[in-house]
Amino acid sequence: MELFARLIKTVHLFRRWQNVFEKNKRFSGFCQYFSGTGCDLLYCSPGAAVISSFTDNTTLIRNGYQFIPEKFSLDAYAYLLKSGKLIMKAYGMSFVVTGLGVAVSLTVTTMLAYAISRPGIPGKKILTFFVFFTMLFNGGLVPTYMMYTGVFHIKNTIWALLIPNLLVRAYYVMLMRSYFQTSIPEEILEAASIDGASEFQTFYKVSIPMAKPIIATVALFSMILYWNDWQNGLYYLTTRTDLFTIQNLLNRMIQEIQFLSSNIAVGQTADVASLPSTAVRMAIAVIGILPIAITYPFIQNNFAKGITLGAVKG
Repeated sequence: MELFARLIKTVHLFRRWQNVFEKNKRFSGFCQYFSGTGCDLLYCSPGAAVISSFTDNTTLIRNGYQFIPEKFSLDAYAYLLKSGKLIMKAYGMSFVVTGLGVAVSLTVTTMLAYAISRPGIPGKKILTFFVFFTMLFNGGLVPTYMMYTGVFHIKNTIWALLIPNLLVRAYYVMLMRSYFQTSIPEEILEAASIDGASEFQTFYKVSIPMAKPIIATVALFSMILYWNDWQNGLYYLTTRTDLFTIQNLLNRMIQEIQFLSSNIAVGQTADVASLPSTAVRMAIAVIGILPIAITYPFIQNNFAKGITLGAVKG
């Protein structure tokens, strides 16, 4: 009961911070996230993962997932700390891949969406059809793998983490195209053209500043995709384990834990028997989602606005 009282007190403290900083937009959004949406995480799966990661493994197996654990423990994080250097290296690779991938993806997506949103562009209808067609059909896993490995030769390179299924997504192009068509007045673009601006200057100096909400939205979507992706590493990185991102590393650690747990009954040692196999899975999930949870509060306003304004209007 004492722990529950402290939790309630913490929630009230977040609410108080929200009232104090409500006049400051940056702090208001941040406090609103943690006092409202952030506290709701305690009742959903991410919150369960956080709480379970600090639960004693034996208690977790016996009682299941509980809002207030019977016994707290840091054994799961102590186990992961043994691989601290590998985790930090994988984190660094994830940041590089995510940052580079989001930058290139935003550039290509924004330019393509702007091109098919402008009237009078030669081949606009055909290009729009090809973009829309890829939302419905794709080549399949095997042909895609054969193309990237046999034609483009990206296997065991960093390009394997950047390009397949992530670099350009048709849904993001159509979402941004809809925003350009419905939320940026054509009169403003025409005025820029009359003032002597070229098409690229109109795109860079007029359209881009007015499209910040949808750009932030697509950037968040793309960032989540790149950060959470583990399939590209699984398919295309067979020998270059030094290119593993945090998701690939954590996925391999889970496989190793499952292997050790399945062989506990056969010739078990003290270290294997004391392995926090269940709690460590939750700790791995927390490590994987932590950067996204930290980043979201700072761009949630643009995210919501971009989704609303970028929706297709009938």
